Amino acid sequence: MSPTSPAPEFPLHPDEQPCLDSGRSLCPVLAAVGVIGTEWRLAIVHRLLDGPQRFSELLRSNPRLNAKTLSATLKFLEGSGVVHRNVVSTRPFVVVYSLTEMGQGLAPVARELRQWGERYLVPKMARARAAIPTGRARAIAPELPPVLAGVSGRHGH
Repeated sequence: MSPTSPAPEFPLHPDEQPCLDSGRSLCPVLAAVGVIGTEWRLAIVHRLLDGPQRFSELLRSNPRLNAKTLSATLKFLEGSGVVHRNVVSTRPFVVVYSLTEMGQGLAPVARELRQWGERYLVPKMARARAAIPTGRARAIAPELPPVLAGVSGRHGH
């Protein structure tokens, strides 16, 4: 923190102390996870890193995403200052979503998470799929994170 920046509303806990939500200090890691710490929030931020998108484009970006979840997630991200909602036209109703400066600040985090997933989770998924004998039911497959379980050889977000 620079001498000219205002003091935080809550003091940050010292690095040597555990991240506990005691109400007396703020853990930046827990605070960040509170904003982007769900599968859909992070997936939407990651998609918007490619540029502004309409609601329908975001909805089509993942077949497991439904309109109700997308709408609630976008409202949350907008309220948190991560996403900007721009009504382009009312007839027909067109809304475009984009990342704010705060949302753009998540680009390095999203890149690192993708690299981590490619390094550790994708090989694990490939090994798990290779271990399933052909003809056996998918229900006996080892448990995979939902995001990976829905991906079958598709490259993307």
